[in-house]
Amino acid sequence: MSRVGRVERVTKETSVLVEIDLDGSGKVDVSTGVGFYDHMLDQLGRHGLFDLTVKTEGDLHIDSHHTIEDTALALGAAFKQALGDKVGIYRFGNCTVPLDESLAQVTVDLSGRPYLVHTEPENMAPMIGEYDTTMTRHILESFVAQARIALHVHVPYGRNAHHIVECQFKALARALRYASERDPRAAGILPSTKGAL
Repeated sequence: MSRVGRVERVTKETSVLVEIDLDGSGKVDVSTGVGFYDHMLDQLGRHGLFDLTVKTEGDLHIDSHHTIEDTALALGAAFKQALGDKVGIYRFGNCTVPLDESLAQVTVDLSGRPYLVHTEPENMAPMIGEYDTTMTRHILESFVAQARIALHVHVPYGRNAHHIVECQFKALARALRYASERDPRAAGILPSTKGAL
């Protein structure tokens, strides 16, 4: 049974199409008009081994906020859709990823309850190309809200803004991959004592 999610989101500000296959091989086709964000979504697909297609057209003549936010919302919704009933998955995942001087620690629970804890070094460079570095937390907030997962992202140290953000996406990709993978010892079992996720 394939685990694929497809979401189209159209507003006066953006038009977004996201398709994700959780059991893919890391094939990525991404275009948002924000180069660094495309680079981060590429990390998510490749390191998560998700086949990921993202096509976003947004009001970039204003700024990149709506484009980035709406893409993250659609991605979260598509991820939730692809997870399906969550029977047989590991549910929990974590990963620590270094990128030169930066380190990201990510832990995820595919719990059905949206919650984000996010810390990263203060006084980061405000921009990476056209990417506003304050948007990283908002991307995660938007993704979590729609995917309905608990997510903890902690960057205890780092100096280069590019590295600080990129190691978060790489660690997130791996943590999501581990949590969403099927557990061969738990086939047909929902990983919850409540009987629902």
